[in-house]
Amino acid sequence: MSSDRESAESLKARGNALRAAGDLEGAIASYRRSLEAAPGYAPSLYNLGMALHEAGSFEDAEQCFRRVLTLAPRDPDALFHLGALLQRRQRLDEAADAYRQALALRPDDFELRMRLGDVLLAARTPVALAEAERCLTEAAALQPESVAAHFNLGIALRWQGRLEPAVASLRRAFDLQPRMQACLAALLSATQHACDWSRFDELCELRRSRARPVADAAEPPADPFGLLSIPATLDEQLAAATDYSGWIAAQAAAEARRKGLLPPPALPRASRDGQRARLRVGYLSGDFHEHVTAHAMAEVFELHDRARVETLAYSYGPDDESPVRSRLKRAFDRFSDVSGLSDAAAAAAIRSDRVDVLVDLKGYTEGARPGIVALRPARVQASYLGYPASMGAEFIDYIVTDRFVLPAEHAAFYRERPAWLPHSYYPSDGRRPLPDAARRGEAGLPGEGFVFCCFNQAYKILPEAFATWMRLLGSVPGSVLWLLEINAAASANLRREARQRGVDPGRLVFAPKSDPPTYLSRLRAADLFLDTWPYNAHTTASDALWVGVPMVTRTGDTLPSRVAGSQLRALGLEELVTESTAAYEALALRLARNPAALAAVREKLWQNRRSAALFDTPRLVRHLEVLYEEMRRVHAAGGAPRPIEIAS
Repeated sequence: MSSDRESAESLKARGNALRAAGDLEGAIASYRRSLEAAPGYAPSLYNLGMALHEAGSFEDAEQCFRRVLTLAPRDPDALFHLGALLQRRQRLDEAADAYRQALALRPDDFELRMRLGDVLLAARTPVALAEAERCLTEAAALQPESVAAHFNLGIALRWQGRLEPAVASLRRAFDLQPRMQACLAALLSATQHACDWSRFDELCELRRSRARPVADAAEPPADPFGLLSIPATLDEQLAAATDYSGWIAAQAAAEARRKGLLPPPALPRASRDGQRARLRVGYLSGDFHEHVTAHAMAEVFELHDRARVETLAYSYGPDDESPVRSRLKRAFDRFSDVSGLSDAAAAAAIRSDRVDVLVDLKGYTEGARPGIVALRPARVQASYLGYPASMGAEFIDYIVTDRFVLPAEHAAFYRERPAWLPHSYYPSDGRRPLPDAARRGEAGLPGEGFVFCCFNQAYKILPEAFATWMRLLGSVPGSVLWLLEINAAASANLRREARQRGVDPGRLVFAPKSDPPTYLSRLRAADLFLDTWPYNAHTTASDALWVGVPMVTRTGDTLPSRVAGSQLRALGLEELVTESTAAYEALALRLARNPAALAAVREKLWQNRRSAALFDTPRLVRHLEVLYEEMRRVHAAGGAPRPIEIAS
């Protein structure tokens, strides 16, 4: 070995010792001196890349790994660490390519397969998910006892809509590690979407018992959204959300520090910037595309008074080039696509716009990025519509609501301060079509007989509600239950559940998915909408009432269990709101057996829909603007957030 190579090797060894001792600065200096002694010495280049990566010098680290690969293109370790670096920088396509090249050299490397699976899951396109399934299936075969392999495989299968194998994979992961919160939550959610109730009570009990914060912070807490659709209490929901929000805030702050974006400068408390008189409101969501939230909020965005309010959209969801996406782009003063930005960068962009009130429309629902609001990019931050519960977060000041869904006596279970609207908080699109009712035969319904209907998502259908529906079918000869065809597993399981309860499965009719006008046309062919609990119909309730179909609902204490009741009350139909299963069943049975009573309710609904507050979107928008202005006024005066209510 030449003296230069000996010196380079010695300096590399010293760098390794310093790095092992936690002295990254010293290690980096030693590796650089090693390369001065022997330029192009691959081991020192590789180790320098590792140290730079650990120190957060990502661009320099990437250059090191790429130089190693120039010298040794088939070095699997360099490919692995280049992939890890690119993955951390959210350059997912490049990371996946690096992992694939490494796998070609090490086809039995479990860690490589797991990393590639993670990247493909993050991409979440149909092609990526199919590849993730293959990759993770092979990983699970390599290490059958790996919880992560079975868990990630279950997620890949579920996101492809393949619920039965997804449940099997998630159940395997849960059986291997029954105390893993995320695994329990994912398994319960998947079984609900499949209407597989074989372990429902057991999983619900476990989910609720672990709702409170845990001492071990090493494991990320479970997403609290799953507690909204099972019989959980307000305090359990708040505890889970508080735990989750703290973890989100810590993760977001760590990312921002890595990117040099913390601490940010304090936003001034002035009520306006310079001579800007208009209130600047930002709406943050990943659902500004073909999505129920987009349809529900479209007219709200369009009707804001541009003389008083400047509206900015911050979108982190996909651009599906749909008509509703185009409509939303036209509705705002400015529409910003921040989907390609990290949470820290997106928060910095919002902060630079000096938004007065930032309205988060997503909360903790699927695909949400609460890390953006966790970084406090706006003076005042409010939660509205998307997440029907407390976010349990210090970074959310207000929840836009109404007195029915969030009574004053429930305010103690919300970290946010309630901002009460005078009528239902739920928005409506008055520009929705009102098509003619579909003919029953064309909709797959029998020509005669009473049609009970529920077009809610499958995960909202729980055993108690379904048992009630089966008793109603048994009590109303010739009736059918019309449901939405969500997935094959749910349809098969519901038919089996009907048979076990003595009901002919043929009396369950499933409507395939369709475009909005066809869906509304079909909905008009129903006689009575039967709501679910504890997670009510939300936009689906609005749709049913819009087309003139009466609904029977059952309320509880939690916010999602009171949304349909809020809408019915704002429509002047309080008599359709019940507070127990027995009352719900009795009311539905009376309306099904008494055509005159049902006709009277239909007529009242049809008359009220033209004048009642529920579908008066201009009035709702005026009230929202008053709430936003009051939020700004309280903040500008130096006060802490407090409950706000405006008169009708």
